[in-house]
Amino acid sequence: MALRSSIFLSFITSVKIRCPSTCSCSKESIICVGGTNVPRISPNDINSLSLVNGTFSEIKEAMFSHMQSLQLLLLNSNSLTTIRDDAFSGLPHLEYLFIESNQLETASKYSFRGLRDLTHLSLANNKIKALPRDLFFDLDSLIELDLRGNAFECDCRAKWLMSWLKSTNATVSDVLCAGPEAMKGKRLNDMTSLHNECTSTDFTLHQSVASESLSVDTFTYKNDVYVAIAAPNTESCMVMQWDHIEMNFRTYDNITGQSIVGCKAVVIQSLVFVIVAQLFGGSHIYQFDDDQSRFNKFQDIEVSKISKPNDIETFQIAGDWFFVIADSSKAGLSTLYKWNGKGFYSHQSLHEWFRDTDAEFLDVDGKAHLILASRSQVPVIYQWSRSNQKFVQQGEIPNMEDVVAVKHFRVKEELYLAMTRYIGDSKLLHWGAKQFVEIQALPSRGSMILQPFSFKERHYLALGSDYTFSQIYLWDAQEKQFERFKEVYIQAPRSFTLVSTGRRDFIFSSSFKGNTQIFEHIIIDLSL
Repeated sequence: MALRSSIFLSFITSVKIRCPSTCSCSKESIICVGGTNVPRISPNDINSLSLVNGTFSEIKEAMFSHMQSLQLLLLNSNSLTTIRDDAFSGLPHLEYLFIESNQLETASKYSFRGLRDLTHLSLANNKIKALPRDLFFDLDSLIELDLRGNAFECDCRAKWLMSWLKSTNATVSDVLCAGPEAMKGKRLNDMTSLHNECTSTDFTLHQSVASESLSVDTFTYKNDVYVAIAAPNTESCMVMQWDHIEMNFRTYDNITGQSIVGCKAVVIQSLVFVIVAQLFGGSHIYQFDDDQSRFNKFQDIEVSKISKPNDIETFQIAGDWFFVIADSSKAGLSTLYKWNGKGFYSHQSLHEWFRDTDAEFLDVDGKAHLILASRSQVPVIYQWSRSNQKFVQQGEIPNMEDVVAVKHFRVKEELYLAMTRYIGDSKLLHWGAKQFVEIQALPSRGSMILQPFSFKERHYLALGSDYTFSQIYLWDAQEKQFERFKEVYIQAPRSFTLVSTGRRDFIFSSSFKGNTQIFEHIIIDLSL
């Protein structure tokens, strides 16, 4: 029985599978015209395979792995549209690969993985518009690459190829651009940069703080980054610190009070203060104690002047530190306070009986100005008088009734104002010809904040809404206006505050009815 089995196996291994009818076979090579399958011929010592005018639509994973001796593979004039990852795995000796005159528009990222002996590769005369980044990474022995006769789009997707062409030792054919229109007919081989900006951005949720909040402020002390969050539901001003190890913001201290509506930090040389505005029990100033690593009460703010604080603005004029509290009560009095080296004391009463909602300090044509927004009249502009060291009312911004907040920002030294309106359109104004002129209206429904912020050369506006999604807008440099960029859901947002830790950038979104959300601003490489 054993002898019979041995004879049978010997007979089987000596049989040669016949050459397919569409192929021409020799001891070392196979040429097939018009075939539909990859031939399987024994013995497996073929070193050259040509499949021409076939009906293959894709090269699947390990499609030729049964022909491990292949040194040349030619797949011209077929109907190939796709090359899968690891399509040529199992071909350790392959040196020549030709995939010409097919219908390829791209290839999978790891199509040529493992072809470390490949010296010649041709993808000529296809319909390739783009190739995945680092497609040729594994081709250590590559000597010649032919990419002629394709339709490359020389946009962000070609950025990696442009860089690779400069660094490779292989001889590469001309890579001509078919688009965009401005690049048409140019050689990618000659370019050192692309006109397209090959990055985009996004805002992703990084952390959620389990507390409602009305405002967020940030400050830096001894190279550490902190935020102060006004949290009325917990009757506290939460001070958080960026944790460089955990890469999160962690609780550092809690300043307790009654109905806290605002926390604003000011760092004067080595002194750190937090101004805490309250609806009841008066407003106070706290100072950081290095020895105790906590904030202690430093000073009370006169109750008679501040009845219903709505906003705190800190600033410096000619070396002197000030803060102003906008008071929104009918009997309130928005007041300016000045640091005298020992404490902050009332310096000037600004706006009586007007229910001020917001204060914004800014530089206009080299002079210090202060804008007070009000629910009962249009915003009022004050200019700092050097002679009497006080703000003097200079004018107003007409046709801007019911403004709840005003914020300023600059784009290439041009000054703009973002005016928040709860009902109707919020407005964007530009400073020119000695006045602010409206340049854009943003539909807003139930908005309490229109906050500008910038990351390097990217300028954004965040428009909050109590009734729907909040909108983030991105500045269009050509149109000189903002375009919609992203929607984010925040319950009753009250502020958007930029916080940078050096290497990472965040936006804190306070919420009157939900958790405080921390979004990270991330850069997306479009050339990937």
